[in-house]
Amino acid sequence: MSRPLRRPAPRTLRGRLSLVALTTAALLMAMLTVVFNTVVDRHLQHQADNELGSRAAAVATTVDTSGPGVRVVETANDRLLDANVWIYTGPQLLEKPPTATADGTLTRAAGRLAARGGERCTTVEAESPRHVRLCSRPVSGHRSAATVVTALDLAPYRNSADTLLLGSLVLDAVMLVCTYALTRLAVGRALRPVRTMTDQATQWSAVGSDERFGAEGQPAELARLGASLDALLDRIRAVLRHEQQLTGELSHELRTPLTRIIVELDWWRTRPRSAAETRATHEVIAEAAQSMRTICDTLLNDARDSAQNASTAPGATAVVPVLHRLVHDLDERDRVKAVIEVSDPELTAGLAPALLARIVSPLLANAVRYARSRVTVSVRQSPGGVRIDVADDGPGVPRAFVDDLFQPGRRADDDDGHDGAGLGLPLARRLARAAGGEVSHDPTYTRGARFLADLPAG
Repeated sequence: MSRPLRRPAPRTLRGRLSLVALTTAALLMAMLTVVFNTVVDRHLQHQADNELGSRAAAVATTVDTSGPGVRVVETANDRLLDANVWIYTGPQLLEKPPTATADGTLTRAAGRLAARGGERCTTVEAESPRHVRLCSRPVSGHRSAATVVTALDLAPYRNSADTLLLGSLVLDAVMLVCTYALTRLAVGRALRPVRTMTDQATQWSAVGSDERFGAEGQPAELARLGASLDALLDRIRAVLRHEQQLTGELSHELRTPLTRIIVELDWWRTRPRSAAETRATHEVIAEAAQSMRTICDTLLNDARDSAQNASTAPGATAVVPVLHRLVHDLDERDRVKAVIEVSDPELTAGLAPALLARIVSPLLANAVRYARSRVTVSVRQSPGGVRIDVADDGPGVPRAFVDDLFQPGRRADDDDGHDGAGLGLPLARRLARAAGGEVSHDPTYTRGARFLADLPAG
């Protein structure tokens, strides 16, 4: 099956715009040339008719129609007036040019024109000259009437029209060449910032740079393009940062249980062990493997959520609405009440809403899990950023466990009846640090546990 033929088109935007401009200019110039030459032809024909009218008026002064018959009066310029002039009285030819024959093309055309009566003009094609213009003028008297027909060679007028047509075509060609050249030059200069922005975007995206185009001082079109490229660069930077973060978290979180497995195996191989010791070693290895699986599932789920949500790019987020949504969606126990205390409802943080939610959610879930009756979430402005406090009225963090609080996979008491893998607080701190903030524990708080999330300002 043969493929349909496609018209070749320039591959570059510069070439396409230049071709569009050239085509548009060609159509416009063609229309203007047709209109101009039509007007010129009509003007030249009008000039020829005026010339013929003047000649006919001059000849009419030599025709005497006062008597019963028509008589041609001889004058000093009779030879000049007789050139290309026919005089009729009714259908009868009284006088004709010396060079014209009675049955010639021009004489027959003049006769037909005189027979029709009135002032009329027509163009006749003859052998020599090629194109002749004939005009008739009636001469009326009291007792008789006559018709004067004059002729004019149109060759000079046609030559002028042809010269103007050729000149206009040459001018059109020059204008088209100039239009194409100037369009390519103008489009090339106009697209130069776009090419520069493209090269910069390629360079910045490869290294995850913080450089951005911005809209200040840019034309409206380039400002919109810059905004789109900035958003794309933000997403690329977020993806690169998230990949680095995920790789670092996996290597860091898996190191502890993997080391535990290696230590247990080395200890088990140092000397013969009893069946009870072997079972204990197996249990430790199984527990470490399960911890590794839990860590992988948690981190991969977090990575999957981040990949599906493109809003992890840096930005400005209103903090209070996100906190209200988290409190509303939280699976609270009936005896635990979450309260939000706000000093400024307009506070914004310099990170995306999804990232803010992932930082605060583990703190809030941990507080609800250990609170007796109340959880308080307060947000206020801090030097250089925003501080979110999450406090509960539970038993607090054991002093011996404070140093291990943000270690992945560690819990203060594995038999406290609460589920959890010990990954929420470490992930919250890592996400906060990746965004330029920090998550910490307040050891001075004695009425329970309080965690502080310091985030950059929006």
